[in-house]
Amino acid sequence: MASPTVCEKCSGTGYIVVERDGLSGAERCSCYFANRVGHMMAVSNIPPNFADKSLESFQLPQDNPIARQALADVFLQTKLYARDFPMVDKPGLLLIGNPGTGKTHLAVGALKALIAKGFEGLFYDYQQLLTDIQRSWSQQAGSQQEGVFKRVMEVEVLLLDDLGARRAIDWVEDVVTELITYRYNHRKPMITTTNLSEPVAGHQTMAGKTPGGVNRAGKTLGEIVGERSRSRLFEMCRVVAMPAVEDYRMRRR
Repeated sequence: MASPTVCEKCSGTGYIVVERDGLSGAERCSCYFANRVGHMMAVSNIPPNFADKSLESFQLPQDNPIARQALADVFLQTKLYARDFPMVDKPGLLLIGNPGTGKTHLAVGALKALIAKGFEGLFYDYQQLLTDIQRSWSQQAGSQQEGVFKRVMEVEVLLLDDLGARRAIDWVEDVVTELITYRYNHRKPMITTTNLSEPVAGHQTMAGKTPGGVNRAGKTLGEIVGERSRSRLFEMCRVVAMPAVEDYRMRRR
């Protein structure tokens, strides 16, 4: 087995000696940050299907000027959020729109950009999160499942994909409310995507209609996750309404 490469600048110590104003001192070597970011990417739970997705790889349509402009606007909003973080007016990002509009790609791209800045990030699919939390209530649950809810509460940046994709029974709404309320109260950023319809003031789709998904028989985000959670999400997040465009996944193929 080949030995790991040792950094030539710090000889593997993680520190380099620097001189400023005639005084010598130590500071972190660039390899420390590169290794730290690499580790955080590895434990971020980003699905393999999105391993190669980034803001740089997001593709705008070339054959439809209207769709291109509409997607360029939401891409710019997402990119500015990632660029300015954490010096943003709202710590979170909420992407609302129909399936296939590129929401998850943009969300993952933003999460990766924040991890590259040194912030700990975690991806969780909404349905998988609820499944893992439900399992943790079993007395047979292992330590990995027992730490799920604590981790999503405490991680620096949480990406919650496809919010509201599961039927809203009482315990689900309670869990979502507790999660969102905790992160809201502690100003912990959330990047969230949802297919649920939700009026967004000042936004229109290309068809001139209110943006937002049409899943779950026309249910709104507030009806599925509760009005309290919906209100806090809108207060803590920069809301980006995806335009009604052709299926992004099909276009990429």
